[in-house]
Amino acid sequence: MLYRFVYGALIVFLVVVIERVARLATLPVHLRWELYPVAHEENARYGGSFFEHLDWWKRKRNTSMLGELKVMVPEIVLLKAVHEHNRSLWYRSFPFHFGLYLMALFVALLVGGGVAQAFGVEIGASAPSIGLALHWATKVVGFAALGLMGLGALGLLVRRLTDPTLRAFSATADYFNLLVFIALAVVGLVASITSDVDFVELRRFTQSLATVHLDAPAPGGWVGAEIAMASAVLAYIPATHMSHFFTKWFMYHSVRWDDRVNTVGSPLEGRIVSQLGYKVDWSAAHIQGGNRKSWVDVATEKPEPKP
Repeated sequence: MLYRFVYGALIVFLVVVIERVARLATLPVHLRWELYPVAHEENARYGGSFFEHLDWWKRKRNTSMLGELKVMVPEIVLLKAVHEHNRSLWYRSFPFHFGLYLMALFVALLVGGGVAQAFGVEIGASAPSIGLALHWATKVVGFAALGLMGLGALGLLVRRLTDPTLRAFSATADYFNLLVFIALAVVGLVASITSDVDFVELRRFTQSLATVHLDAPAPGGWVGAEIAMASAVLAYIPATHMSHFFTKWFMYHSVRWDDRVNTVGSPLEGRIVSQLGYKVDWSAAHIQGGNRKSWVDVATEKPEPKP
């Protein structure tokens, strides 16, 4: 039963992520921010833009993936913007997020260790070379992940409860999500300390999952509860605003850094022309849409003279 529950959670996770990625990738072209520098521009080093050249449409564009990585990696790994603009929040947010990154690494080490065991590699404190390295790496990363995730979530919860400004923008789901991660960290630490300090049971379970050995005994007690709870959280995350771990890609590349040139006959031109046919379903003093006119109509009609 536990094996099927984990497989089901993985399937739900993948299906929801794929559905949301597909939906975001097919959304209408976003209004551009027109904020420079754009990370992939060669002129970004001094705040410039490709469009500053008088004959920019004749020039070959030179973009840099390295430039994007220089911005994205510190932002993703170190939460650079939070560190610069809200240092007190960073002291709570960084441990939580870094704990989640370590948790992903912990799962990868469990999977790697499980596969290695399936091929006959001994893993343990007295094992040689690779087995010894996997043992200690899994142990150190696992406890660090649980500790940082739990402490970070607790710190964020306290901050939301005590900061009047942050509390005004906090929804019930924000508190619930943090409580879920605190509970997961507590259950994980209790399971590890009392029943599986070397993560032997977790690795054995992961081995059975990786090799589809469903008739192997599944862990019970605290370890079983830890696995079930972690699986449920995994399935839950992409359906919430915590999905920003992958939706941020679209925020950067489809909104913040989208400086593609709209040329005649390009796919971008086709999408924009299509969007100009959308009905304007709102009205104001300067725009009379009322779900009767398209954006082309609104943009080309002459405003009525004021009496």
